Amino acid sequence: MYTRNLSQNFTVSAVGYGAMGLSEFYGQTDDKASLQLLYNLIDLNITLIDTANLYGRGHNERLIGHFLAGLDKATRQQFKIATKCGIDRSPDESYARTINNQPNYITRCCNESLKRLGIERIDLFYLHRVSQATPVEESMECLSRLVKEGKINHIGLCEVSALTLRRAHAVHPLTALQTEYSLWTRDIEDEILPAVKELGIGLVPYSPLGRGFLTGKYRKNSDFAEGDFRKNNARFIQSSLDHNAQLLDVMQPLAEKYSCTTGQIALAWLLAQYDKLVPIPGTRHINYLTENALAADIVLDNSDIALLNNIHQRIEIKGERYSEEGMKGVNA
Repeated sequence: MYTRNLSQNFTVSAVGYGAMGLSEFYGQTDDKASLQLLYNLIDLNITLIDTANLYGRGHNERLIGHFLAGLDKATRQQFKIATKCGIDRSPDESYARTINNQPNYITRCCNESLKRLGIERIDLFYLHRVSQATPVEESMECLSRLVKEGKINHIGLCEVSALTLRRAHAVHPLTALQTEYSLWTRDIEDEILPAVKELGIGLVPYSPLGRGFLTGKYRKNSDFAEGDFRKNNARFIQSSLDHNAQLLDVMQPLAEKYSCTTGQIALAWLLAQYDKLVPIPGTRHINYLTENALAADIVLDNSDIALLNNIHQRIEIKGERYSEEGMKGVNA
């Protein structure tokens, strides 16, 4: 696995790992199996692990902390840990949540994350969503103080507009923007991606495989178990799956050409969009983890990149990527 620089002094593997699914949203979880999978990151040289206080209401960070605690010092130092704050979830099992960017909340979340992760410093700390109630400059000043205090090394934002990105970057240099970006989610290409490139900020796409859709493994809504949020997601109802399969029909011949999977084509295309881009696909299966890592070795021809760049002009993806509740705070 080769490396990429999200910023001048923040280097990680070209493909990272999104750990969210180890705690919730995709059905039943198994901590023992999750830890076994995390140990495979070492052999694959995947060095960026992405988590958040939101995932499992702290469970995901504790799981990552348990993994890190079992490593020798040299191996531990290979990993860069990114986590997030800014979404306050309901204490019950509902999806209800509040976006909170107040400085005292950010500081408290940082301290709690450090404790759960069992580390002295967070490598990359994101605002998970941006609140309209708190000026982003105020939140950035708090994050900047945390950098000066040695509690975090780098600052990131998630799902923000180009304007918010510029306002935040003017207070303290941002290392990364994390946002959904893939062959079936191209919203950022008009304004946000150009701003990211202009400012020299790293880009960390989450759900780079379209929550599994771009792997071609999910053609039926019945494939999803109860408890998997895709079961009721607008893009994964059967009529949407049938319509959106047009995209897979274009990708499959490319997969055959490069002797790989459609998921690997999706990741290789992303990597070709920007040299400071590091996708963070998540999985609970070791074979898929390996497959994702190997995608970094695939170099697409310029003609194939151009084909995929323009595919959204003739195939319109059907279905919103989140529920109405989930879209709160996106591109604020």
